[in-house]
Amino acid sequence: MSQVLPSVSPATQGVQAGTHSASTIARVKAGIDPWTVDDAADVYNLRGWGKGFFEVGKNGNVLVRPTRTPGHEVDLFEIVKGLRERGLRTPVLLHFSDLLHRRLQDLHEAFDTAIRENGYKGKYNAVYPIKVNQQRRVVQEIREYGEQYGFGLEVGSKPELLAVMGLTSDSADRLIICNGFKEDRYIEFVTLAAKLGRNIIPVIENLTELRLIVKYADKYQIRPKIGVRVNLATPGAGRWRHSSGVKAKFGLSLTEVIDVLEYLKSRGMEDCLQLLHCHMGSQIHDIRQVSSGINELARIYTELAKMGAGMRYLDVGGGLGIDYDGSQTNFEFSTNYTLPEYAANVVYKIMSVCDEEGVPHPTIVTESGRAMVAQQSVLVFDVLGANRLDRFTVPASLETVAKDEHGEVPRPIVDLYEAYNGVTERRLLECYHDALQSRDEAMNLFSVGYLSLEHRALAERMFWATCARVRDKAKDMPSIPEELTDLENSTSDTYFCNLSIFQSLPDIWAINQLFPIMPIHRLDERPTRKATIADMTCDSDGKIDRFVDNHDVKKFVELHDIKDGDDYFLGAFLVGAYQETLGDLHNLFGDTHVAHIRLDANGNWWIDEIVEGDSVREVLSYVQYDANRLGQAIRHECERAVRDKHMSVAESNALVRAYESGLAGYTYLETENGAAM
Repeated sequence: MSQVLPSVSPATQGVQAGTHSASTIARVKAGIDPWTVDDAADVYNLRGWGKGFFEVGKNGNVLVRPTRTPGHEVDLFEIVKGLRERGLRTPVLLHFSDLLHRRLQDLHEAFDTAIRENGYKGKYNAVYPIKVNQQRRVVQEIREYGEQYGFGLEVGSKPELLAVMGLTSDSADRLIICNGFKEDRYIEFVTLAAKLGRNIIPVIENLTELRLIVKYADKYQIRPKIGVRVNLATPGAGRWRHSSGVKAKFGLSLTEVIDVLEYLKSRGMEDCLQLLHCHMGSQIHDIRQVSSGINELARIYTELAKMGAGMRYLDVGGGLGIDYDGSQTNFEFSTNYTLPEYAANVVYKIMSVCDEEGVPHPTIVTESGRAMVAQQSVLVFDVLGANRLDRFTVPASLETVAKDEHGEVPRPIVDLYEAYNGVTERRLLECYHDALQSRDEAMNLFSVGYLSLEHRALAERMFWATCARVRDKAKDMPSIPEELTDLENSTSDTYFCNLSIFQSLPDIWAINQLFPIMPIHRLDERPTRKATIADMTCDSDGKIDRFVDNHDVKKFVELHDIKDGDDYFLGAFLVGAYQETLGDLHNLFGDTHVAHIRLDANGNWWIDEIVEGDSVREVLSYVQYDANRLGQAIRHECERAVRDKHMSVAESNALVRAYESGLAGYTYLETENGAAM
């Protein structure tokens, strides 16, 4: 049995960070270069959210350790280079199959340990909700890796059910939980699957479904296993706390649950009601809410058992969170508990209530999809260029500034020049206010025609140069004035990156999800820039301006300076849950390439499978364009241009070839050598 990594409390993290800062100071005093790869790990809190799966190598590249074993690792930057040699450009989504296997093993071991230590007499069955990541390879690997642990699958729609039925044809005993709204056809498929001998349980979301289940059970002469989802009174926690409770989208009230049991009793089918399910929310960050919800659910379970239902399974739903920022705190994108603590709470609460009521221990079912797959995916993308506000300079002398029509330097320019040169620690606020006022005056004068375009542009450059100087001076102050605290954010760079947030990281746009984002190489160099990230879509929401921090959310991320032609790659980590199937086609940027990476016993990596990203032709077909007709229209136009002598035949042929090549190409930016343009 492999070791479960110990949790690190926020207080301990603070001590560790403080100790590291002290060692950094000691190195500075000793005249040693203070930057190390350990500093890089601290800046991005990699060891907090990485949980042993990610590390910074001595060469400054991010390493992936799928089994948390030092030495059994793969270099992300080397993977990117290897993919380029195979003709695949970034952006690319990397799946680590061995890491997925390790996460399933973690889940099994956590509950196995809790069951053994508490003397629990029931079993544990995880089911994977395929809505979390429906990609065939991911679901197939969970089916294969989870077989030794008895893990099953959960579906929430008819298409998902049909996919899972086909994937599990060789494992009839695999538990399948059917959630979501169900009509006749859905229920009939469930009933036929049960007729085949599948261990399948439809979960009633409304009373109409109950009547359909009984109808098809009579038609096909089977005794179905039936589940029911109940709405708990215990409030949810976190961003999705309102998805539970009396106003929840799914589930029945207690009165309706009792009605279900009475309806089944009237038909002699009370033994068919075998599973109780609930939804406490997703990404639950507070272990107290888990404990309260499990306690209420277990009480309902024991009462139903005593009322004659044939209860066997207690499905606590999803909600097991991921520590996206690594702080292990009561923050909506973190968790204040570990996986072993979660498992111990669930097992102990259910056992305590059942023992108290004299009810046999049920098989515990969890639907913790996020916890299974989030960590196994990394999105790697390249930086195309940067916009830097502090690149501007102030003229060495006003004598070099062009005069206005009166032969004078405009007053706002003079005031900005004086504000810039007057910046000292004692006059920071005064100079900053003077710069703001002078910039506003320049804008007003331009709007009424009393300032030239050249002078307005100079005023803007001088203003940002002054802000950068004030910002840099403020860093040396023991206490920064409140008005200056946001200068770091307002003067940060914008790094333009080759990706679509809407396609590959939609939760960032939709719900302000926090994902760890950092460079995957050059981490042995000190990052000197602070930046936000802009994607390639023509949309103001296509940006990332919230980043992981040790104790808060930063509005920028520390990056390295880049020059034209440099290769510079960033990685978005923990993106395996929900991001792949929620994406849209904003600006017709399609799916990225996907590479499934495996490691052998010696730590050598290879590509197990490549799924090429959407071509332009494929994306156009999604929105009902006929690429053949489009190409034909271009060819006709080229022929007209040749006829009218606007183009040569060679030019016409070159355009047609380029157009057809573009239709077959990647939807993201492509360059000859893969470098930024």
